[in-house]
Amino acid sequence: MKIFRVDNPHTKPVHFWQEVLTIINNESPEVIFLAEAFTAPAMMHTLGKAGFHQSYTYFTWRTSKWELTEYGREVSTQTSAFFRPNFWVNTPDINPFHLHTGKPAIFALRAVLAATLSPSWGMYAGYELFEHKAFSEGREEYVDSEKYEIKVRDWEKAENTLAPLITQLNTIRKNNMALQRLRTLVFHTTDSDAIIAYSKRDGDNLILVVVNLDPNFAQGTMVHWDMDSLGLVGDHFTARDLLDDTTYNWSSHTFVSLDPTVGKSAHIAQVKIS
Repeated sequence: MKIFRVDNPHTKPVHFWQEVLTIINNESPEVIFLAEAFTAPAMMHTLGKAGFHQSYTYFTWRTSKWELTEYGREVSTQTSAFFRPNFWVNTPDINPFHLHTGKPAIFALRAVLAATLSPSWGMYAGYELFEHKAFSEGREEYVDSEKYEIKVRDWEKAENTLAPLITQLNTIRKNNMALQRLRTLVFHTTDSDAIIAYSKRDGDNLILVVVNLDPNFAQGTMVHWDMDSLGLVGDHFTARDLLDDTTYNWSSHTFVSLDPTVGKSAHIAQVKIS
C-alpha cells in the first residue's frame, strides 16, 4: 500500500502528523498521504506544511468563471510551496448540487476542469455512470451511499458512461507534461462569463484549454490569449485539439464556440512552439 487517504486529519494534533509523516517519508519516500480535510483554509494549509503530500480542495464548490480563476490562481501561486491540491469532482461524502441534474455535459466539463487545472485529480466511483441522486432535496449527500451499504455496479452493461472521456483525459495528461505542472497555470481573458480559458506550459509543451461552463447551451466568445505568457512569437498559431484531433488556426484574439448539446464542451489544444 503506497497511497493513503486520511479521513479528517484536522481533528488530530498537527504535531502527531509531523512526527508520523517524517518517520514514514524517511523509510518510504514513495508513499503518498492525501489529507481528506474540508475545513478552514488555515488548517488545510497547516496540514500541507506538516507533511501531507496532497489535499482535498474547494474546487468541488467552485463553479463560476470568477471562482475558478481566483481559486486556480491561489493554489498555483500563493500556496503552491506547501499545499499540493487534488481536484476531486465528487467524493463519497459530497454530491455537489451542480451534479444533481444528472446531465452528462456537467459531468464532462467538470472532469475536464479538474484534469487540466490541477496536476492531480480524482473522482468517487459512480461518477462515470452519472450517478447523481441526492439523499434529499437541499443536501449534498448521495442516496444509498456506499458509506452504509455495499453497492454493485455493472460497468460492462452501462449504456451511458463517461469512461471513454476519462480515459482520454488521463492519456492526454500522461502525454503532456504541462498538465502535470501546477505553477505554470495562466488564465486568459474571455468576453463571456460562460467560457473560461487558461494555459499550461512545460518547456516546449504548451497546452491551451477552453471550457464552456454552461452545460445546457452553446456559448461563443472572443478569447484573448496573452502571447507573451504563452511564449509565442507573432499573432497567429496552429492549435490541435487533443479531444477530437481537429486543427485550428488561432490568433491572439480568437472566437471560440462550444456546444455541449453535441458533446463539445471544451478544447484541450496542443500548440507547437517553434
